[in-house]
Amino acid sequence: MFTPNALAIFSRAIDDYHRFDDVDRPVENPYEAGSLDHLLYLKNWIDTVQWHLEDIIRNPEIDPAEALLIKRRIDRSNQERTDMVEYIDSYLLDKYKDIVPAPDARLNTETPAWAVDRLSILALKIYHMEQETRRTDVADAHRDACRRKLDVLLAQRTDLSQAIEELLADIEAGRKYMKTYKQMKMYNDPALNPVLYAQSK
Repeated sequence: MFTPNALAIFSRAIDDYHRFDDVDRPVENPYEAGSLDHLLYLKNWIDTVQWHLEDIIRNPEIDPAEALLIKRRIDRSNQERTDMVEYIDSYLLDKYKDIVPAPDARLNTETPAWAVDRLSILALKIYHMEQETRRTDVADAHRDACRRKLDVLLAQRTDLSQAIEELLADIEAGRKYMKTYKQMKMYNDPALNPVLYAQSK
């Protein structure tokens, strides 16, 4: 089963980050380089750091200059996140390269790795919502509301995990096939962002 392993890796990455809770701490990936587990850990680490950068930038008292630096760092993180999704899809494409799709095989609405991207973000939502249910500095109403939200997130995790397992099973059986597209983000490309290329003239 793919998703229990992925969720365990995400949990480890989240716990490792929160041992120090420092967005500047370099990643120490415990998994073998080139392995799928290594990619999954790094994917969630990027998501976790970006989660906390998003928290920091929303501080109403943040210095505008610092906020701009963080915004640009978030832009870079989004590109890294997209790259990691494509690396995971490339890994899976290679894994399934010898499978011959059935004549009536269908293309899924998203690739496996983009579904895994949502699972990684969901793991972060669950972690932080669970933290809210344990706070002692808020009213019972806050904790109760967060428990209800946590129940919904846990249900989403179950449903998304099942959908990912079914998608991978369909690919392995030839009932569906993978096809990936490079995201080609334009805002980071000096040749495609009109604000950037106007400055170079």
